[in-house]
This record gives sequence, structure tokens and C-alpha cells, in this order.
Amino acid sequence: MITFFTTAKAFKGHDGMIQRNALASWKVLHPDVEVILFGDDEGAREVCAELGLWHEPHVERHESGTKCLNYMFARAQQISRHPYFCFANCDILLMQDFWKAFEAARAWKRQFLLVAQRWDTDIAQPIDFSDPGWASALRRLAVSSGHQQDEFWIDVFLFGRGLYLDMPALMVGHCYWDNWMIWKALKEKTPVIDGTPFIVPAPQNHGYSEASRRVKGVPNDPMSLVNLERIGGLENIRHIKSATHVLGQSGRIYWSARRYTRPVLQKMGQIAVYKVWLPVWHFVLGATRPLRSVLGLRSKKSV
Repeated sequence: MITFFTTAKAFKGHDGMIQRNALASWKVLHPDVEVILFGDDEGAREVCAELGLWHEPHVERHESGTKCLNYMFARAQQISRHPYFCFANCDILLMQDFWKAFEAARAWKRQFLLVAQRWDTDIAQPIDFSDPGWASALRRLAVSSGHQQDEFWIDVFLFGRGLYLDMPALMVGHCYWDNWMIWKALKEKTPVIDGTPFIVPAPQNHGYSEASRRVKGVPNDPMSLVNLERIGGLENIRHIKSATHVLGQSGRIYWSARRYTRPVLQKMGQIAVYKVWLPVWHFVLGATRPLRSVLGLRSKKSV
């Protein structure tokens, strides 16, 4: 079966509510689900006791204080009794479609990576998981009123034991590590399944803290750039449409005929544009310098 693992913010206010919702939604997927919550954030110990989760208070951090993922991925695989693992951000609601996708993937191959595009959804109150209709109501809300992010937003990773044990010290809550996860699986010849036609993962909308210096959709905050450096640059990122296979609406897994295999440089925001076009611009300036000098078009230095 599956061991879910994640880390959270402090369990206060709206953040605390949506995190409880997410953790509880994973817990009710199956009687044998295991959930590990990493970190000593305010309220984490109490929530684990309340929901019957495994609390691992220790995490490793960047010098900025931001949590690093590599320790969590290695530690979860060290202590879990299950052969499959799911890392998900601690705001994401999962439903039975996710469990059915897991069963289809497990029956198809022993090792795989399953991902899916997310449906950002407004959730303003705790979910009543004793209501047998909670999942169908949530799915309708997500699809009718939520926003499906594109293939670059990846917040749920389901994989078999042994993958990602040599992860760099990438920082959660910032960009590029998620795209590297797909690149890494492909590099190791692990089939990547795009579950988007079948699964509706529903992140509950929230803001970013001022301390993170993040703006939603802009991947050039300082910690994201550290992640980019640690993965080896833009050549080592892929997105969901780079998947080798697709899980269709029928529940059948088939080869992706429209697979995107080239390095992903576009749509990664200002940093990608800068990285790609700055060398080209310098080349053009150098090549045209003699002509611009003759025509008097060269920039003049201030005196």
C-alpha cells in the first residue's frame, strides 16, 4: 500500500484548516494508509495525535531556514513498511480516483511515477469526512469552480521504493524541484504516468508568506534560483506532458503519442527568458558592433 509523507506550516488559521483537511483526506483513502508528517511546526504534534498520523519532528533545512526535501524522501523510505510512497503538498485534497489510479498503475508496472495536473479550489471550511458524499461534492466543486493549472504545476508524486534516494538538497515551497522530479524519473528509465484525465487533485487556495518572497507563477525568487542551481539548470526540468504514458478516463494506461521530450525552457517565467535570450543578445551585439560603429549607433559611455 501507500505511505504518504509531507511537511506543513504552522497549524493556525486558514492554513491550519486546509492542512487538516488534506491530511484527513489521505487518511480515509484506505484502512492501511500510512501518513508521515515531518517538522516541528506549531500544532503538528497535536494534529498527528488527533488524526492518527506518524510524526517525525526532525527536518533538515537550508541556511535560510527553509526545509529541504532530500532528508524527507530518504527518511520516509527508511522507516515505512509500505512499498509505495506519495509526497504531496500539505494543502492537497485527494479522493478515491487517486486510489483507483494507484491500483491501476500498480497492476501495470512495479515501478512508476504517477503525477497529474492540479485543480486549485477555494475551500473555506473544514470538510466533514463522515459525510459519504464529501468526495463527489468536492470533485464537482473543483471541476466547476476551480482552476486547472498547466503541466508545470506538480504537487503530487506517487512512486515505488528506491526512487529519489539521491535527491539534491532541494527546498520545498519553491520552484523547479517538482519539474526535476519528472526529469529524474525519466533519466532512470522509470515510466512516468500522466493521470490528468483520471485524477482531480484539489489544492486548497492559499497565499504565500512574505518571508518566502514568492509570487504565484513567478519562479525567480532567491530560493527557487538556489533550487535551479542545485538541479543543474533548466536542462534538467520536465513537465507533466513529458510523461511516457497516460492514464485515460477509462482507467487504462497507454503510451503517450504526444509526449513532449525536449528540454522545457518556455513558460518558466522571467528567469528562463533571461537564461535563453541573454547569450543570443550578446552574440548579436558583438556581430553588429563594427556596422553600428560606422553608422554611429553604438552606445556612448557617460563622461
